[in-house]
Amino acid sequence: MPLPKLSGLTLPTLDRRLWALAWPMMLTNLTVPLLGLVDTAVLGHLASPEYLGAVAIGANLFTLLYWTFGFMRMGTTGLAAQAYGRRDGFGQTALLLRSLLLAMAIGGLLILGHRPVIELGLALMNPSPAVAALAAEYAAIRIWSAPAVLCQYTLVGWMIGTQFPRGPMLMLIAANGLNILLDVLFVTGLGWNSRGVALATVIAEYAAAGLGAWLVLGRLPATRFRLRHLLGTLTDYAALLRVNRYILVRTVTLLLVLAFFTAQGARQGDVILAANAVLITFLMVISNGLDGFANAAEAMVGEAIGQQDRRYFRRTCAATLRWSVWGAVLFTAVFVLAGPGLIGLLTSIEAVQHAAWQYLPWLWLLPLASVGGFLLDGIFIGATRTREMQNSMLFSAVVVFLPVWWLTTGWGNHGLWFSLICLMVARAASMAWRIVKDLQNDRWFT
Repeated sequence: MPLPKLSGLTLPTLDRRLWALAWPMMLTNLTVPLLGLVDTAVLGHLASPEYLGAVAIGANLFTLLYWTFGFMRMGTTGLAAQAYGRRDGFGQTALLLRSLLLAMAIGGLLILGHRPVIELGLALMNPSPAVAALAAEYAAIRIWSAPAVLCQYTLVGWMIGTQFPRGPMLMLIAANGLNILLDVLFVTGLGWNSRGVALATVIAEYAAAGLGAWLVLGRLPATRFRLRHLLGTLTDYAALLRVNRYILVRTVTLLLVLAFFTAQGARQGDVILAANAVLITFLMVISNGLDGFANAAEAMVGEAIGQQDRRYFRRTCAATLRWSVWGAVLFTAVFVLAGPGLIGLLTSIEAVQHAAWQYLPWLWLLPLASVGGFLLDGIFIGATRTREMQNSMLFSAVVVFLPVWWLTTGWGNHGLWFSLICLMVARAASMAWRIVKDLQNDRWFT
């Protein structure tokens, strides 16, 4: 099959192509924080903030644990996009099969060795004794979703890379819809509190993995290769891990920053912890919404790299940047105009409401502060320039975030939020510097 001519696309055609990839992923991504909104809402209207704090602690712990292996999604996307650009059917199929086997193996190991990891995570976050007990109960249930979650990462990454964004949309919307229904049933109907939230999540994760596998079966390229060739050797799996080692370090660094943020909020009391949980839920809305453009960039940049099409690469970067900035402006306007009302929808606990209102202005700054980092992540993933992603995150966390937090500890929770803003700006600035320099020296296609 001849490769399509992409560098000569008109601007309207390029924008339509971008939006065809972005809008299904944007809708898909927004269902993820929607689930968080429902978790927060069903627990935020209970009598005590301890349940909300427990799920905030537990959910952050599992974000840290699962996204340590986020390379199963990001690495798969970049490699699949480049194979798709070359129209390499064997490469696409072999990558999917090997990545799924790796995901299931890692998931099984997480279940077997989860106890000390969860105990350490809760100790580092240092919640109050009542919240810690509820969070431990939540974690003991939630860990059983590990194989399903990692398989989902692989399936979604492969679908994005092979430009099938409606697959993840169908998969995650259906699964998160099920999760929301089970949340309401288990928490509001049966009174299971944080236990019900955990069980609903486990059931929905396996449903998502099953639906994703069914969707992918109909998309696999026709190949005549033997199964043993597709399965590959231990060397092939070691190569996959080597490609993704930089994403692993980058992801661990980012999630440690977010865990540190949660832990510092917890040290200021259960009310601040719960208020930060409400506002971080909105940050997830921003991140997942703007990631639709980053996901489009992953697929289109990977395709450009696979075809060695420099002009298409540059035009893709410019188009995704333009639309990402407009998306960030829209999010800012929404939170400025409707922020207090949205907080009221998530919690009726008066103390938590007042605390969240006090720190809401920091949320107004987050979309424009973070949009560059979100988009450039997508560009670097599509090009599998993962070492640069790692170095940018290490610089932003160690040289910017931690010193700023230490210098502003006297500001209390305001200092914590200011440090997070500085982290986002540093990520964008450092990656932008790298991409401009490498474009000038034509290093993206070497």
